[in-house]
Amino acid sequence: MRQVGCMRIAHRAGVLVILALLSVGCGQQKGAGAPRGEGTAAVQEQSGAEAETADETVPPDQSSQQAVPAAPAGQEQAGTAKADKSVSSGDPAGSDGSAKEGSGALTAKEAEEKALAHVGLTPEQVTYIQSKADYEKGRQVYEVEFYTQDGKEYDYEIDADTGEVIGYDYDAEGYAPSAALDGSGLTAEEVKALALANVPGAADADIREFEMDRDDGRIEYEGKIVYDGMEYEFEIDGLSGMIRSWEAEPVGR
Repeated sequence: MRQVGCMRIAHRAGVLVILALLSVGCGQQKGAGAPRGEGTAAVQEQSGAEAETADETVPPDQSSQQAVPAAPAGQEQAGTAKADKSVSSGDPAGSDGSAKEGSGALTAKEAEEKALAHVGLTPEQVTYIQSKADYEKGRQVYEVEFYTQDGKEYDYEIDADTGEVIGYDYDAEGYAPSAALDGSGLTAEEVKALALANVPGAADADIREFEMDRDDGRIEYEGKIVYDGMEYEFEIDGLSGMIRSWEAEPVGR
């Protein structure tokens, strides 16, 4: 009887031990699983926060395409002007080979004023004047032609960039000179002095050619002066001393 009771007690004790062990094992499994679930939830929460921050920084409709800022008005105008300039400078000459007015520093009107100032005339003393843009040895020039009230003709060549007088012609063929006061005319030395007076700084040694000739029964002197890189050719009436023709241009042209 006692044996049976002891066996029952031992059986119950064994069952309790097994149940206790099972309970402890389940508790450990629950404790080990909990951190893993919490860590996964934390990672998901952090990823979601980063995604939310990225969405706030770059809106979905602007992340794939960024707007290009418009250029300021001043820069846009400058770019347009630059383009226009490149187009105009690409064709400096007209279809006929002549230069276009305005492509140089001077206008045609300013070139005419330069020519008149060089000879000491005013627009009121001129009966006709015209100018034409052209090219001379790679540079733009203005050819200016005008007549005075007393029938003299002038032809000027003006540098379109600097306003420099490159060369000029003077012709008084259509003008009938009056006779000298004493009727004797001028000597060769007096004619040379008249010619040199039109080339400041030149001397007798600069007169390279000089001769007397007759034209339609009139005595005239022809000569050439070379001075300071310029060559001057002239015709002077031997009776009145009037310069009938004068031409100036660079040496070797």
